[in-house]
Amino acid sequence: MFEGLRFNHWKTSLDDSGIVTLTLDRANSSVNAISREVLDELGQIVERLAIEKPAGVIIHSAKSNGFAVGADIKEFVEYAKHGTVQENIENGQRVFEALARLPCPTVAAVHGACMGGGTELMLACRQRIAADDDKTRIGLPEVQLGIHPGWGGSARLPRLIGAPEALPIMLTGRPLSARRAKNLGMVDRLARADELLAEARSLLRNPQTRPLAQRVTAWATNTWLARQILAPMVIKQTAAKVRKEHYPAPFALIDVWKRGGGNIQQRLKLEARSVSKLANTPTAHNLIRIFFLQERLKNQGSGVDAGIRHVHVVGAGVMGGDIAAWAALKGFEVTLQDREMKYIQPALDRARTLYEKKLKTPEKVDSATRRLRADVEGSGIAQADLAIEAIFESAPAKEALYATIEPQFRKDEILASNTSSIPLDELRKGLQAPQRFLGLHFFNPVAQMLLVEVVRHDQLDPAIEKRALAFCKAIGKLPVAVKGTPGFLVNRILMPYLLEALRLYSEGVPGPVLDKQAKNFGMLMGPIELADTVGLDVCAAVGKELAPFLGLELPPGLEDKLQAGKRGKKDGQGLYTWQDGKPQKPEVDPDYTPPPDLQDRMILSLINEAVACLGDEVVDDADLLDAGVIFGTGFAFFRGGPIQYVRAEGAENVRQKLDVLAKRYGERFTPKNGWDHPALKQDGFAFPAAS
Repeated sequence: MFEGLRFNHWKTSLDDSGIVTLTLDRANSSVNAISREVLDELGQIVERLAIEKPAGVIIHSAKSNGFAVGADIKEFVEYAKHGTVQENIENGQRVFEALARLPCPTVAAVHGACMGGGTELMLACRQRIAADDDKTRIGLPEVQLGIHPGWGGSARLPRLIGAPEALPIMLTGRPLSARRAKNLGMVDRLARADELLAEARSLLRNPQTRPLAQRVTAWATNTWLARQILAPMVIKQTAAKVRKEHYPAPFALIDVWKRGGGNIQQRLKLEARSVSKLANTPTAHNLIRIFFLQERLKNQGSGVDAGIRHVHVVGAGVMGGDIAAWAALKGFEVTLQDREMKYIQPALDRARTLYEKKLKTPEKVDSATRRLRADVEGSGIAQADLAIEAIFESAPAKEALYATIEPQFRKDEILASNTSSIPLDELRKGLQAPQRFLGLHFFNPVAQMLLVEVVRHDQLDPAIEKRALAFCKAIGKLPVAVKGTPGFLVNRILMPYLLEALRLYSEGVPGPVLDKQAKNFGMLMGPIELADTVGLDVCAAVGKELAPFLGLELPPGLEDKLQAGKRGKKDGQGLYTWQDGKPQKPEVDPDYTPPPDLQDRMILSLINEAVACLGDEVVDDADLLDAGVIFGTGFAFFRGGPIQYVRAEGAENVRQKLDVLAKRYGERFTPKNGWDHPALKQDGFAFPAAS
């Protein structure tokens, strides 16, 4: 059937029953990212299949990790640079539409990761079967890159499962499990992973008819009238979560669906034009940049064996207990030490709740629970490969602990501190093996925050740093190596922003106004809510540690709150009152007018310190700085990080704003060293290379 045709990325076979199996195996790649070459080869194959008319076609992947991870993002960047996005989108649409029109049954056999273009390839087949496995994940995450599905996803999915189910999948980008996809009708059948191809052949021979209710819903929710009624409702729901000027892609997707009629060619044309337009927006450029930054952070620990199997954590408070729980969740043997069992038990209870939420099945929950063991006596120290100290922020207390536990260490055991602000050059002074000591600074809540600061000092062995990066990768975190100066990277940059917000609060600006202004800029959470969430006691402790170094003062009123036992969310009282884990924000006088420079006072405090960190070489380069601040503080994703923000706004313009604030409010706004750094003058839309 394919005599004379040679393919680099596809393998073809024809069995005795006339069924053709197409196996995607992208050359020189560990994953199936769908490139132009992959598509062009598929186009040739489909063209031949349309002539030969086999009994059926099965499409699956030769990669053990999944079906296809989506479009090749590096190629997409090149299309965006050269203005050829629409041309290449339309090419992919033509190939997938030709596949959809084949005059024979087609089945996609899916396992592992099936994302973006991989899901659109799956949707172009008549039937879909997926491995009933925890590793199977099916989704359309393009909105997370500032665009939306472009190879027919928006044209086909709503018509397959109905708009009310399809739109949230595309608008959030969240992946589905195999069973969820089956329940929604995206997948027709599930199979054991080792029987996937055999079951795919069975599905070819006996196509499955979708339930009548699903077919009726799919039709009824995509009529012209339904689209005119539903679209405004979906827009309103989306606008409650994101602002159109910050994240235009979800709103563009809704518009494409609303305007798309019964003709798929018309729907595909709308889709291609929309994606092409979105590809030129600053939001898409910055979100794609963040994608590459995330890949870079993920890959830092690649190729290195951390040599860590057993983790011992000292300190079972919120941070220590949750670090221990997370490590056990990820498969490590963990011992958790504190002075008495009464301090450890709450951490074990929280861990159990986490495992029940994440792991679902009782067997997996019990297995993770067994990996986390209470250890009041500290006997686990002598067997551990990594010991993490997570006690309170006191240099003398930490040094005393190290003197007690270090003599018990194994030969290559690593000692890490979860300190959030104490310089490591100070903490390492009394150690016998300072070369095996570093910081692993996690963020609260551990289960949700991706970033871990890997904190250096002047005697750290680079091989130990690499092992620590590999450990972070093994537990699913994003590590950034930082210099061990006060506050490291994230707290040093975050503290001026929080303290300025608290100063404004003490000047009488209502908390909800401050939070709203920050969210208008694009921050995930406002500073007053953030201070309460972190804990006013933590803010005060870190503030006292950093204030002299940063040339700042703690604002008035903070100590009064602490003396009254109002530390924030954990006490139910702080700057806000908290109920059921949510802040009860007071109503603001509708006639209240906030100061015009309110947002600048908060945001530029952060930006100024970020530039100072760049100048002080707290991280290795500007891209890592942006990544650390984005994943560690919730800085506006669509802006690409503080350094990217300066590039986009113009370094001189931002500096002039700081000069104005310094004249008006004092020296804390004086531009710091670093504003002459060459990274600030780079192209505002420069994409970092994914490693």
